[in-house]
Amino acid sequence: MALKLVDKLGRKLTYVRISVTDRCNFRCQYCMPPEGVEWIPHEMIMRYEDIHSLIRILTELGIKKVRLTGGEPFVRKDISKFLRTLRLSFPELVLAITTNASLLSKLIDEIKDLKINLNVSLDTLNAEKFKYMTRMGNLNDVINGITEWSKLNLPLKINTVLIKGFNEDEIKALANFARKTGAVLRFIEFMPVDQSLWTQDSFIPASSIKELLFSSGEWEEVGKRPSDTDGPAKYYVNLETGQRIGVISAVSHHFCETCNRLRITATGELRNCLFATKGIDLLSPLRAGDLEEVKRRILLASWEKPANWKKLVRGNRHMSQIGG
Repeated sequence: MALKLVDKLGRKLTYVRISVTDRCNFRCQYCMPPEGVEWIPHEMIMRYEDIHSLIRILTELGIKKVRLTGGEPFVRKDISKFLRTLRLSFPELVLAITTNASLLSKLIDEIKDLKINLNVSLDTLNAEKFKYMTRMGNLNDVINGITEWSKLNLPLKINTVLIKGFNEDEIKALANFARKTGAVLRFIEFMPVDQSLWTQDSFIPASSIKELLFSSGEWEEVGKRPSDTDGPAKYYVNLETGQRIGVISAVSHHFCETCNRLRITATGELRNCLFATKGIDLLSPLRAGDLEEVKRRILLASWEKPANWKKLVRGNRHMSQIGG
């Protein structure tokens, strides 16, 4: 009988987020420090061949969805060729990418037929605030990428982290933009990954998000679609327009009891929780050709997945070091 990834609480793990690079073309305020992240030698970063081998092992263990993240995955050379290789090798795999969309326009023609679920991180529609938040980003590039992708009628989600005093006044504008582009908008509570940035004063709980969003119009909560690769969002539909919006209460009502995911960093370190301070090295046995040892380590890390993220909070890591 095939082995499956199950932790000691009985949670079945079917979803893995893999960082294909630690680099980004932005230096976002809550993703990395102003001086950037520590440079990692090229040989310590997983090669495409390493990632491909890992995904093969993971699918054999029951993983159904792989999300490629970064950094910014589209900054990596030949990423479109690699995505095509993955699709040919794993035709049934749910293949997803999280991106800032600033480079999306240049790659659309190369990836539009690969059945990719795209998530775009977008926290503001104000050009000045966007430049401040990303330290160097151009909002027009992002908007153009989203708009061009939306014309293809392909899966698209927009993820917005709400931060008090920064973008809570844009909830309606973001909702309207998502409706115009056909994207599913998801509002996310600001998580205390880096407590040099996170404060209680900057935190907007899901209850307030829903109050701000649903103060007008007829909305009702809808059940999740029947898939064990679904994420933690609670979805609401506007009875008048049919628009669907998600709210992710990652802090106020954490979803640890149903968490079905693992994370692998760009250096091949497996982390069984977003807040884990240590991981398990997969790259060494992978490059040594010991695939059984890779499998054993994945099974071990899965079994030891913590029950609750609050037990692991240290508040001293930037999102760029973890993979989102």
